[in-house]
Amino acid sequence: MAPDGFIGQGRNDYVVEKVLPSEKGGEPVSNYSEAATVSDLSEGTMRKVNVRGHAILLARAKGRYYAVDALCPHLEGDLSEGTLHGTTLTCPMHHSQFDLRDGHVIRWTDLTGIRLTFASRQQPPKSLKQYPVLVKGDKILIALE
Repeated sequence: MAPDGFIGQGRNDYVVEKVLPSEKGGEPVSNYSEAATVSDLSEGTMRKVNVRGHAILLARAKGRYYAVDALCPHLEGDLSEGTLHGTTLTCPMHHSQFDLRDGHVIRWTDLTGIRLTFASRQQPPKSLKQYPVLVKGDKILIALE
């Protein structure tokens, strides 16, 4: 069992970093909804879950837990079908890459040259939305803002 504040990882699971209500201006515990249990995820994996009608990707990477939107902000590829290497999440559609630690874009698409320039003008790079995570006992909780 993972320590309080952390969740495990499973197939295609990513890690959600623990955020406590008393730390860093975190959300009150009442704003959190159960998303999974610690046993649902293991290190280096990610999993898509539905939390109050929102598709969320849970992940565990490098001993930390992350919750992000399950759809890529580029062309809405299903990120749970992508790959995870460390904290780098790669979309299966056009290989957009995001850092789970803060959601920033590492690579917007695998296009190059003039096609990349045109694609970036049509759909400018956008960070991956993150959600606060709290592990309480064996439950993984997420605050949808």
